[in-house]
Amino acid sequence: MSNEAERRDVENLSIPLLNGEETPNKAAAASDDQACNVGSTSFVKTCLNCLNALSGVGILSVPYALASGGWLSLILLFIIAMATFYTGMLIKKCMDMNLGIKTYPDIGYRAFGGKGRLVVSITMYAELYLVATGFLILEGDNLDNIFPNTIIELGGLSLGGKKLFVILIGLIITPSVWLDNLNLLSYISASAVFASVIIICSIFWTATIDGVGFNNKGTLINWEGIPTAVSLYAFCYCAHPVFPTMYNSTRKKPQFSNVLLMCFVLSTFGYASMAIFGYLMYGSNVQSQITLNLPVNRLSSKVAIFTTLVNPIAKYALMVTPITNALKELLQADGTCKKSRLTNILIGTALVISTVIVAVSVPFFGDLMSLVGAVLSVTASLLLPCFCYLKISETYKKFCFQTVAIMGIIFTGVLIGIFGTYTSVLNIIEQLM
Repeated sequence: MSNEAERRDVENLSIPLLNGEETPNKAAAASDDQACNVGSTSFVKTCLNCLNALSGVGILSVPYALASGGWLSLILLFIIAMATFYTGMLIKKCMDMNLGIKTYPDIGYRAFGGKGRLVVSITMYAELYLVATGFLILEGDNLDNIFPNTIIELGGLSLGGKKLFVILIGLIITPSVWLDNLNLLSYISASAVFASVIIICSIFWTATIDGVGFNNKGTLINWEGIPTAVSLYAFCYCAHPVFPTMYNSTRKKPQFSNVLLMCFVLSTFGYASMAIFGYLMYGSNVQSQITLNLPVNRLSSKVAIFTTLVNPIAKYALMVTPITNALKELLQADGTCKKSRLTNILIGTALVISTVIVAVSVPFFGDLMSLVGAVLSVTASLLLPCFCYLKISETYKKFCFQTVAIMGIIFTGVLIGIFGTYTSVLNIIEQLM
């Protein structure tokens, strides 16, 4: 290759890509690179945002996952935790290469061009969108459990049950999506992390003090339920699409590795604790959300249930931030609208309305989250980081331990995706029929 060709390749690698188009000049590229490397969020606040993203509503479904697969399936939770931590580090390594990567789809573009960006974008935004929808379904289920048979009459129309509560929660959540600063969202994340701790403690209190007890032995292994268990475990670690956003907002980029390690360890400890407590308490009778099993007349149960209601409200805005940012950039690039506060409000509000409609139409929390975990979480958190890193770093050209480890993760992810999707789709069809 000639020196001139090499020079052009280096220049191309230095150009940040936001909408799949090259920056027209080097000055703009340098300016964008500097903006990409400057963040205002501290280490502690980044940890709170990351913990908020990782310790999501999956904490309520892990007892159901453990009941589906049996005690030995808990090993799979730790394997998935280690694999997703490793792929999170692969994303961080891609960001460290200073290729002007700002978002998760940019990684796909750097690896495979426009088609790579398209695949990553579809997977990422679909996952985040359905996770946000799951938040609303969860809220509707729990509120309907606390206040059964609630009906409101509006202009001759009666609205009640889960649908009513999903709409009300949508109204409450809406103002939080108008924020687009992760530094500010960290305060909301802090409340969500605190809420997760309270939920675990309340469940433990319900078992030990309020008399529910840990009386169920459970089964060692249930092979038929393994696909469902693994899919739900994978759903617990579906935060990878927001890692680039967090990385770019971090003030000290080298510390992001410590952020990931700390958050994966703490969230995995929380997931494992909740899974063990819930399975020992209710055995195979545990529901897709453990809060639906709790006796509503006990104080500890009420604390757990009401705290559960706070959690999704605090998480919703963080999970949809990449979607709202992408929509704003798309509209501004097309000249449809200009950057303004009103634009943020309109886009955020429209997004909430659409997820409310989907949540009302598909009210199966456990099966929906299992399907999201099998198809989208596995793809976004396991497969895409591996494929993109292999291509960007050209590691695929070498035979080394890292290459073998990545190929092992890819093989595992494909198996989880195939069997998990098949099982989840069958369960949803049964629910609809």
